[in-house]
Amino acid sequence: MRRSLAVLASALLAGAFAVPASAADGDDGSDGFTIKDPRITESSGLAASRLHPGVYWTHNDQDNGPYLYAVDGSTGETVARVALSGVGTPRDVEAISIGPDNRIFVGDIGDNDGVAWPYVWIYELPEPTELRDQTVKATQYVVKYADGSRDAESMAVHPTTGRVYIIDKHEDGGHLYEGPEKLSASGTNVFRPTAPVELWATDAAFSPDGKTLAVRGYLGGVWYDWNGGKIQRKGRISVPLGQGESVTYTPDGEKLLLGMEGVNSPVKAEDAPGRSSGSGGGGSGASGGGADGADGPGGDTLKVGAVGLLVACAVLFGLRRLFRRR
Repeated sequence: MRRSLAVLASALLAGAFAVPASAADGDDGSDGFTIKDPRITESSGLAASRLHPGVYWTHNDQDNGPYLYAVDGSTGETVARVALSGVGTPRDVEAISIGPDNRIFVGDIGDNDGVAWPYVWIYELPEPTELRDQTVKATQYVVKYADGSRDAESMAVHPTTGRVYIIDKHEDGGHLYEGPEKLSASGTNVFRPTAPVELWATDAAFSPDGKTLAVRGYLGGVWYDWNGGKIQRKGRISVPLGQGESVTYTPDGEKLLLGMEGVNSPVKAEDAPGRSSGSGGGGSGASGGGADGADGPGGDTLKVGAVGLLVACAVLFGLRRLFRRR
């Protein structure tokens, strides 16, 4: 009888600490993943889909065509390759960002060879509603900088206004460049510097609410309070070492995903900066939840486990009294 009681006790305790399926993390790639497609050797940009939860768009630095890849964050496998039509031959595609109405923007803005291009390109296309290999017509925009040619790898589209921003890449730090309120396909779109960025930037991303701008480089990162475009530096971001090329927020704004180039390249997850403030960028740190941990992302799970433990103990106490009477 005691052995049966011990078995029952084990089962009850296991159930008490079991995490509900709805509370499991990482199934959507928010805990990181590895890009497994052998065609993706230079993942240079990353954008989390809002239309297809758990899917992340990426692209090669210099591919044999204008291709985007939709990667399933739960498996790391490619679920769609999209070819862009209506654009020229890409030079150096460095960034991808998703704006309002699920519009994908692709930044062909790099200058790896030091050509000093007089202009660069941005491509815009609707995010496909169905994930399969297909060709999608894109709009091509001609972009120039107000102060001359620049090498850049960072482009971010504001999730509320749809305005496009570029950060140039310079060892001593670059500048945030603001594009026109609306890009024009019929003329030249002039981007103007608005603020210095204290980083050799390789990518940037807005938080889903548009209140925070995260900028990463090879060896570190910085996050800013957006402040209506008058950015205010708030703190640093920890980034994995390596050929760090990409950053995106998860759709819920809780995590930053940081990628790098190479075959089977890993995408690492970090807590999003400032999320503890509840204001999308007004906080002073990257930690989440309260000090006791009960109000953080896993707080509900801890509460469920505690209640379950109390119930299990009460049941065991009652069973022991029952068996003693027998």
